Amino acid sequence: MRPTWSDVTPEAIWLNRRALLRGGLGLGAAAVLAGPAAALSGKASKLSTDATPNTFEEISNYNNYIEFGNDKTTPATNAQRLKTEGWTVAIDGLVDHPGTYSVDQIAPENALEQRIYRLRCVEAWSMVVPWIGVPLGPVLGKAGPQSAAKFVAFESAWRPDEMTATPGLYQFPYREGLRLDEAMNPLTLLATGLYDKPMPKQNGAPIRLIVPWKYGFKSIKSIVRITLTDKQPVGTWQAMQPSEYGFYANVNPAVDHPRWSQATERVIGAGLFAGRKDTLPFNGYGDEVASLYTGQDLAKDY
Repeated sequence: MRPTWSDVTPEAIWLNRRALLRGGLGLGAAAVLAGPAAALSGKASKLSTDATPNTFEEISNYNNYIEFGNDKTTPATNAQRLKTEGWTVAIDGLVDHPGTYSVDQIAPENALEQRIYRLRCVEAWSMVVPWIGVPLGPVLGKAGPQSAAKFVAFESAWRPDEMTATPGLYQFPYREGLRLDEAMNPLTLLATGLYDKPMPKQNGAPIRLIVPWKYGFKSIKSIVRITLTDKQPVGTWQAMQPSEYGFYANVNPAVDHPRWSQATERVIGAGLFAGRKDTLPFNGYGDEVASLYTGQDLAKDY
């Protein structure tokens, strides 16, 4: 019999979480039927930037989410079709405790942190987002990575009845991957909210990946499966245009995209006359992650 998440979560935390849920049930059926919590809060993190976050309106109305549209504005409308109730994530592959877990089991409220991160899109725009979530490393640690595991593969939901993308134009379900040491880095986050709200659907509800030193397309949305493997995963964009979108996708102002410069970026919300700002290596997180790539040629490993 496969263990449940409670078997790999400290008992005191698990019991406390269950007690909170029982208390919530006592408040009345209406609160239960209302669905996800109306507000989220997370402990402040020393890993947050002190940059001023973009507004909630900017963050939730300027989105790349190709399952719901090819421009920046239609996902905010089309993604409302996505049904997120009862969402589960399978964690499998080279782990000692494979299983299927709810979002609440993976990211319980008492473990949430607020991480204010810079976001740099491969399209050379940027914003600052106050995510709420849990570090990915401890989640994988509970699953028990086996010694042969070297990479982590992620898979998004693909629901043609709820999503508006044209089949055949892209390769769905959307996939991404990290090396295991990248996934275990303290910066890597599984986010379930932003500001004090559950994750908006157009931003990747109910649970998504955040890897702040890589271009935004690596931060896969609406995750349904996390697989530890000994083989390097191939991401969706990498599969479609390998000369333009590499496996690593680290923010690197010295390595241009084949069709545009990556030296500077347009800051969302800065105004028409603000100009562009210089892009920083690893999106400004070099002190935390540059050592992961010691000895690698980052022009080759783009």
